[in-house]
Amino acid sequence: MSCPPCPKCNSEYVYQDQSQLICPECAYEWDPSEVEEDDTPQVKDANGTLLVDGDKVTVVKDLKIKGSSQVIKIGTKALVRRVLDKKDHELDCKVDGVGEMMVTAKFVKKA
Repeated sequence: MSCPPCPKCNSEYVYQDQSQLICPECAYEWDPSEVEEDDTPQVKDANGTLLVDGDKVTVVKDLKIKGSSQVIKIGTKALVRRVLDKKDHELDCKVDGVGEMMVTAKFVKKA
């Protein structure tokens, strides 16, 4: 019987122990009959809409750029490159007229 690779480290040396599958490299154990949860971060905008990679967003509040005298004005558009699982600055964005920067999700809305 061929076992699937480990979902954590993609090791091919997974073995079965009764109903569990075990990875000897990272020691991860799981039940193959259970449906796995999606590990992608769940980030919501100011209106509660779920944001994903590639979304276009609009800034809902004037934002001062730390370490600069520049300000991102209300209505500025941005493209979400990646959604990250962080406490602050969950969005890696390309902001029009400013460039690439990290933005907190509560200050944007989906366009």
